[in-house]
Amino acid sequence: MPESRIAELLTPYLGDAAVPPALFAQLGAYLDLLLRWNARTNLTAIRDPEGIVCRHFGEGLFCGREINKRLRADASVLDFGSGAGFPGLPIQLLLPEFRVTLAESQGKKASFLREAVRTLNLPTEVWAERVELMPPDRRFDAVTLRAVDNMELALETARERIAPGGLLVSFTSYNPPVTASPTAESIPLPGASHSILTLDRL
Repeated sequence: MPESRIAELLTPYLGDAAVPPALFAQLGAYLDLLLRWNARTNLTAIRDPEGIVCRHFGEGLFCGREINKRLRADASVLDFGSGAGFPGLPIQLLLPEFRVTLAESQGKKASFLREAVRTLNLPTEVWAERVELMPPDRRFDAVTLRAVDNMELALETARERIAPGGLLVSFTSYNPPVTASPTAESIPLPGASHSILTLDRL
């Protein structure tokens, strides 16, 4: 897909965010790799390239944009149950100074994440185990969750990984989300009338 088309599709998600010069070229390489792997390994149910750019890349970039407004420039982010890298890899591409860890315990998906990190020449860490197996004292400035199994249980585990004053960031179709605190912010995702991004300061 041409970089110009990727940029056009992502305009609603990026808004006025500062965009690294290589962002759209890197997203193009990420898309090519994802499509190749997805042909033999089920990484995402969305097969249409433009759908992947909007739903996966766009929503990940939107998440990064909102996190960036609330955290310091070198913040640490854990993408809990990263799957094919959403939202963690788009966040890393948009915010190269962030320290992103992709946690994915399924072997084939973790292998894809390692290949994506290598192909895109990123500093991103891949944690190919369950989050519960991380060292007990390991904490992050933000933890993101999107399309994980058993969201309520995952949110409980995620809270244990957030540094004081950090953010719990979840994608949900509930409004307001049943798991959020009264002070949580809920932001509609562009182009997704039933989905919201919830940011909960802990």
